[in-house]
Amino acid sequence: MTKDIFEKEKTNLTPETGFDLVGIDYFADTGNQLYLIEHFEIYQDALIAKKKRKDPNEYFILYKGVGGEFFCR
Repeated sequence: MTKDIFEKEKTNLTPETGFDLVGIDYFADTGNQLYLIEHFEIYQDALIAKKKRKDPNEYFILYKGVGGEFFCR
């Protein structure tokens, strides 16, 4: 069930256009563990911002594909 809630959070934070850099708060209540850091129009800018973080593995980029599918990198 926790995985389903996490997936719902990702879906809710995915922008219609552009790319969102998102962080994970492991100590937050279930359903509120993801938080928006910054929105970018260009993927490369989001990737650079992620790599500049102290631990890039605790952040990911959310975006929608051409067909409306959700992606997380």
